[in-house]
Amino acid sequence: MIGGLDSYHQYKDSGVPWLGEVPRHWSVQRIKTLFREQDERSGDGSGLLLSLTRERGLVPQSEASNQLASAADLSKYKVCRPGHLVMNRMQAWSGMFAVSACEGLVSPDYSVFAAIGHSEVRFFEQLFKTPVLVGQFAQASKGIGSGFNRLYTPDFGAVPIAVPPAPDQASIVRFLDHADRRIRRYIRAKQKLIKLLEEQKQVIIHRAVTGQIDVRTGKPYSAYKPSGVKWLGDVPEHWVVSRVKREFLCLNRRRVPLSSTERGAMTLRRYDYYGASGIIDKVDDYLFDDELLLIAEDGANLVLRNLPLAIIARGKFWVNNHAHILKIRRGNLEYLAAVMERINYQPWLSGAAQPKLTQDRLMGITIAVAPPEEQHRIVKAQNEETATLRATIERSKREIALLREFRTRLIADLVTGKLDVREAAARLPDEPTEDDTEPLEQPDVGCLDEYENASDPDAVPEEVGA
Repeated sequence: MIGGLDSYHQYKDSGVPWLGEVPRHWSVQRIKTLFREQDERSGDGSGLLLSLTRERGLVPQSEASNQLASAADLSKYKVCRPGHLVMNRMQAWSGMFAVSACEGLVSPDYSVFAAIGHSEVRFFEQLFKTPVLVGQFAQASKGIGSGFNRLYTPDFGAVPIAVPPAPDQASIVRFLDHADRRIRRYIRAKQKLIKLLEEQKQVIIHRAVTGQIDVRTGKPYSAYKPSGVKWLGDVPEHWVVSRVKREFLCLNRRRVPLSSTERGAMTLRRYDYYGASGIIDKVDDYLFDDELLLIAEDGANLVLRNLPLAIIARGKFWVNNHAHILKIRRGNLEYLAAVMERINYQPWLSGAAQPKLTQDRLMGITIAVAPPEEQHRIVKAQNEETATLRATIERSKREIALLREFRTRLIADLVTGKLDVREAAARLPDEPTEDDTEPLEQPDVGCLDEYENASDPDAVPEEVGA
């Protein structure tokens, strides 16, 4: 993809220690000479509400996987137009920038900028996401911790950057578009493979933990009995029809939510912090030192099932109040986790806008459970049968991670002048871009600010449940 790319022929000292040397024909300018802040407000509150996401940039809020709750009154929301650069002031230190492709409204805590002159704004979007620049933005941000530090316009504008001539900007953007399309195709193919392998793995696990087959023979059990529950159907004759509360103790009273402000002020960050969707942060202390099962209490995933709902947490960790905490009374934790993962929880959910699984309803669900010794046998057998599938899935995930790392490094090398792509970009064919609109399977992360409350568990804590 990048074979034959070389450095520029001549470099010069930028005069800025952290910038180092830059291509000789590039200039060094402060951001304020290239962008002017726009502060146009909605007025009547009408317009398409947009969210800034890491993977896809600015998208309609309805398409963002982490949808943030907007204010009731949108009259103070800012207007952005095609070609405007949008910055999340509270997360500029993590590279939250995007170029708007349409007209819409963004949070009042975003900043909207228009280019001065004929700059290729998408070049600067990529430049502002590089480690060297986000490091400068982090230093210039002001606040009480990384979770709520804001980068104000005067401080943003004062940062010096290396700026190539407009034709070079266009060449770099053209080459990056080409490279990004190819990398996305590779990643998407790997993600589809992972999805197929996961489905195959889940079929194997489902048949074993629901008693459809005896793992000793690979065939159905010799005798079954009615469970007395319509959705459970018949179960192996020697299995027990039980309830969640008979198999687990509920430790919900011990969970404690931490706000983003509290977590942002932490420095050690040694322990996993769990929410409804698994690990969402690292914190300085822990609530549990145990092997426990966490079940999502609320969120769209209870319906959509895009992520696991039953998560095993081991060791020292913290849990907020968006996950039920269960400790097994007897038996095998992996087996019972698989049983709980296979339940369709929708009949027990309450709430339309925000689905919720209450503790009482969870603990009252009927399940079919194999004898303890058989649970261990089932786990051992399904681990052996799915070993190759799991290895292939993990290998594919590592390949995706390497592709993402390669893309990040490539972008940084091009927009900071380490590699010259002018000739390579000129030789590139025109390519269709229709597949670029298909999102990769990576969670989009929005912002948290004084006007928006995220529905994600790491945003505004709810009252701790019983």
